[in-house]
Amino acid sequence: MQFFMKLSQFKVRIPEELIALHPVEHRDEARLLVVNRKTGAFEHKQFKEVVNYFSDGDVFVFNDTKVFPARLCGNKEKTNAYIQVFLLRELNPDLRLWDVLVDPARKIRIGNKLYFGEDNSMVAEVIDNTTSRGRTLRFLYDGDHDSFKKDLFDLGKAPLPDEFLKLREIEPSDIDDYQTIFAKNEGAVVAPAASLHFSRELMLRLQIKGIKPSFLTLHSGLCNFADIDVEDLTKYKMDSEQLIVNDDVVRDVNSARENEHKVCAVGTSVMRALETAVCTNGMIKPYEGWTNKFIFPPYDFSVASAMIANFYSSQSQLLMMTAAFGGYDLIMEAYQEAINEKYRFGIYGDAMLII
Repeated sequence: MQFFMKLSQFKVRIPEELIALHPVEHRDEARLLVVNRKTGAFEHKQFKEVVNYFSDGDVFVFNDTKVFPARLCGNKEKTNAYIQVFLLRELNPDLRLWDVLVDPARKIRIGNKLYFGEDNSMVAEVIDNTTSRGRTLRFLYDGDHDSFKKDLFDLGKAPLPDEFLKLREIEPSDIDDYQTIFAKNEGAVVAPAASLHFSRELMLRLQIKGIKPSFLTLHSGLCNFADIDVEDLTKYKMDSEQLIVNDDVVRDVNSARENEHKVCAVGTSVMRALETAVCTNGMIKPYEGWTNKFIFPPYDFSVASAMIANFYSSQSQLLMMTAAFGGYDLIMEAYQEAINEKYRFGIYGDAMLII
């Protein structure tokens, strides 16, 4: 097998007009490019036809993380300079401490106060600017924690990636559009985009056919959209993301594998989670902790027999993982096929099923 460890080998010229600025009206009516790893054949379908490639006893593994409105716009004290804060994670609920990114960061110092809301109703103080991901803010709020979170999130906007926001501004509908229908456990700033294509009707069709939906939680972070700044991919280190693989998904996945049924990983976050929780015998175990697993070709997958992916950005680690599963040459050919056939790319774009 040829080794693919260079960033430049994952460069794809994606025409800007193929970047989807909005989702399709009905989630499950996006286009679906089916890629067969054994034959190298491509099929062009509608996403809701994905059910036709699976049978009774097969398992779909989803990520049930919930995206929160992480973008805040505010002003710095005294100068009234415009500040954008990107909430990453809550560090201490009692003290209202949050790990954040601040833009522009160069003028923010410890002790500075930041004001948010039309009436400056939300105030935060910078208490640390030495963390690896930016700053630590302490929000000055007198009410209980539930009221604080509600007021904070009411001020926030959908955390769409910066690359996307070069093409259009955030709209009110994004807070719902950029969320799966089964989102449950709050903590993500990046949606599991491959799952955005699933409608309630499609989930029902899966269950009627005997296909088991199973859920794990991986709180996807900004590392999914981070630029990779090294040519040698073996030297790249991803940020860690919080992961919970519970007993239910362990039972579902291991039972499917024992009975020679298919396990479909819905999205790159699920694939990373399964490969983090896998044992040497190919079964998975419960897991609660963090993962910074970076998957790129060549890689021997142990759990999933199929994968659903979106069409990702050039040179992204999401594309690299997809290529690792589908095979580098075949996936790069599939991307060219998608470009030729005018598939939609990006977070609101079309999907690929790799079988």
